[in-house]
Amino acid sequence: MKRNDFIKKGLVGLGGIAAVPAVLSLGELPDPAEGCDPSPRETRGPFPNKTPAQLVRGNITGDRRGIPLLIELEVVQAGAECVGLPSAVIDIWHCDNQGRYSEYGDNWLQREDLTGQHFLRGRQQTDPDGRVAFISIFPGYYRGRAPHIHLEVSNGQGQSLLVSQIAFPHDICDQVYATAGYQGAGYVANERDGVFRNSLQGNRCDALSGNLQDGYTLRKRLVIPPVT
Repeated sequence: MKRNDFIKKGLVGLGGIAAVPAVLSLGELPDPAEGCDPSPRETRGPFPNKTPAQLVRGNITGDRRGIPLLIELEVVQAGAECVGLPSAVIDIWHCDNQGRYSEYGDNWLQREDLTGQHFLRGRQQTDPDGRVAFISIFPGYYRGRAPHIHLEVSNGQGQSLLVSQIAFPHDICDQVYATAGYQGAGYVANERDGVFRNSLQGNRCDALSGNLQDGYTLRKRLVIPPVT
């Protein structure tokens, strides 16, 4: 099955969610041409996962609506050979199409109280090649930030190895945010974002393929720095 067909069957249009395996097969995932320099570190931000151990799942969409997004991640160790890191734990979280985060709310950062919901958050363990994937929707944005996805990589003992964020190209954001349900292109540009520290160095905005009709695929290599 083609990957775009997979996304369309997994997320029907902008609404219905089909049942999917907790772990997706990534046999066809190509290696991103990003090299093996350590990935940039970024802040967890104000909305990290509160209940990560309860969020082991491949489809993190919940009841949210939006343009389908398949997120393919490859975790490797820094070095010349880019060796995949098996059994690494990846936590991922991002806002919905209106810039709202689950597990938070009723405060000055987010007025709507969504503390009892857990959409667009998930955890998985990498396969023997260091790969994993999540089904989601294209994130929206909130005031003062460029569009982004948060992630954290830990080892099996719970030690955090990397906290980072994923940025998005402006041209695709503009197309997505002009569709029904999204807020329009009123976001902060990547270069003017006051939170990104290192994610934009070396043209690190991540590769997206696909379109509005079939959904998008985001591929990202996460390079874990040497443990000191």
